Amino acid sequence: MNDLEKYFSQNTGRLIGKWMHYFDIYDRHFARFRDTDVTILEIGIFQGGSLQMWKNYFGPKAKIYGIDINPECKALEEDNIKIFIGSQSDRKFLRDIKNTIPPIDILIDDGGHTMRQQIVTFEELFPHVKENGVYLCEDIHTSYWVKYGGGYKRRGTFIEYSKKFIDLLNAHHSEQRALKVTKFTESVDSLHYYDSVLVIEKRNREKPHAEMTGQASFQDPDELRSESEKARRRRGRKFINAINSVARFFRLPNIIKR
Repeated sequence: MNDLEKYFSQNTGRLIGKWMHYFDIYDRHFARFRDTDVTILEIGIFQGGSLQMWKNYFGPKAKIYGIDINPECKALEEDNIKIFIGSQSDRKFLRDIKNTIPPIDILIDDGGHTMRQQIVTFEELFPHVKENGVYLCEDIHTSYWVKYGGGYKRRGTFIEYSKKFIDLLNAHHSEQRALKVTKFTESVDSLHYYDSVLVIEKRNREKPHAEMTGQASFQDPDELRSESEKARRRRGRKFINAINSVARFFRLPNIIKR
């Protein structure tokens, strides 16, 4: 049991509601920020208990900000905790937040969980997360619940929206113009999908490259072939690649398998 789960299990302060498997996820991605000058933004305050939990976990140097649509939450401010009242689907409000608070080390989206709220929050606030920072969106299982706008493989859900992140993370390797390197590609180190949670860890990246070291264990079989055999195999590969490039254009499986 990590320190966050211990705090939760012994909590006698303000109300906290969490899926129990979240605590290991939090600790895995947040532990490196403990006892540092970390800046945290949590969207969705509920009764204020999680803000106190973060304050206890990260220590006295932490600066914690909260956002909620309920004006009563403003009364939950205390030392090192500042609260803003507004809607996370209001782009102007979120842009004002970016102009008010410093760049964020950890952003936790535990807000209204609708598709629009999660997508708008990501689009507006993800760029405000620092290099080496962490973005965490929880309760993304609402992408499968109809009352939040969800449904399995339904267009417009946050799950379907976030699937493009996998392509963007690997865009340096794309041979097609439809998939280009973006700021996301250059600023994201990793994606972590868990049950109900997506964690994105940021790190500025250059185009990846491969190297080799050490001694070969055996000779490459291609080097043992005659020049005519090498040429014949090159022509065969060129033909196969041409056919499969057409299949790729139409998003079909390889027509000729190698």
